[in-house]
Amino acid sequence: MNNLQVISSETFTKLTKKRNCETKFFQDANYLTDSNDLSTSLSDTNVKFVLFGIKEDIGILANHGRPGAKNTWDCVLKSLLNLQSNQTTKASQILIVGHLDFSELYTALASTKQDELLKTYRKHVEIIDQSVNQLVYSIVKAGKIPILIGGGHNNAYCAIKGSALALKTKINTINFDAHTDLRALEGRHSGNGFSYAIEEGFLDCYYIFGLHESYTSKKILKRIDAATSSVKFCSFEDLMVRKKISFKKALKKGLSYISKSKFGIEIDCDAIQNIGSSAQTPSGFSVNQTRQFIHHFGSHRNAIYLHICEAAICEDDPKTNEQIGKLLSYLIIDFINAKSAV
Repeated sequence: MNNLQVISSETFTKLTKKRNCETKFFQDANYLTDSNDLSTSLSDTNVKFVLFGIKEDIGILANHGRPGAKNTWDCVLKSLLNLQSNQTTKASQILIVGHLDFSELYTALASTKQDELLKTYRKHVEIIDQSVNQLVYSIVKAGKIPILIGGGHNNAYCAIKGSALALKTKINTINFDAHTDLRALEGRHSGNGFSYAIEEGFLDCYYIFGLHESYTSKKILKRIDAATSSVKFCSFEDLMVRKKISFKKALKKGLSYISKSKFGIEIDCDAIQNIGSSAQTPSGFSVNQTRQFIHHFGSHRNAIYLHICEAAICEDDPKTNEQIGKLLSYLIIDFINAKSAV
């Protein structure tokens, strides 16, 4: 894969720190040293999880969102590599292949006229689709579990499509999100990944966990009502405001709906309260509720991937960026720990 960038020795030196009498995550994890050796590395029987970053926020820009998700991977990598390696982090089961780089697309955007930007963004997302889909397909085909970090929620389409093609069957998805991302088929962007996955026959049952009612249009609600057998949701207001259902019962309800066959886990950081993201919210789930969510669904044998997206990094706010890196590292380890126990 031409745009798959492995982690260089210079990056390791810059990001990692050793301590006497301790073994850090980076010391026990497995790495891809040459992008041409991907198939060989995926055949390693000791590897269960394959982690990679997606350095883009073009899908978010194509949906009129706040950029910053293209740099999330760097913050996560620094935090994750310096965790402790122990019985719960299971670093030896993880292959870190690096990240998908789309810098050439950003270079092309610099010379694009303002009135052509939106159309160009959406065309570029189609190019991003091809690379992410191909990598997910290769990982799932090899019998491994992909963990996708960074980028916009446009990449949910690729995670679903790549998995479905590798398994030769439709899959289900649980989406921890304030939004449905079921917007019109108007050109690819971060707001219609699930629309395209359904339309093209890759996504079967789709469940949105924590949907914000005030940010969901009449048209989309009518579409959900019409798709009674394939799209369901539990609103944030029913869960956390009106208390019509407990968090624990909502988890069980969502799992019951999507777990009869293979399913993916989608985490949009827009759903987490006060976390920098493309559509940051002052009213959302707590970090600990997010961790509980991942543990609950990751513990099921049919969970086949984890995708965490939309966290926005600010170049002039290193302290906040560090916290985002730590948060996503917690979520990654929670998933790995849950899946390893299955």
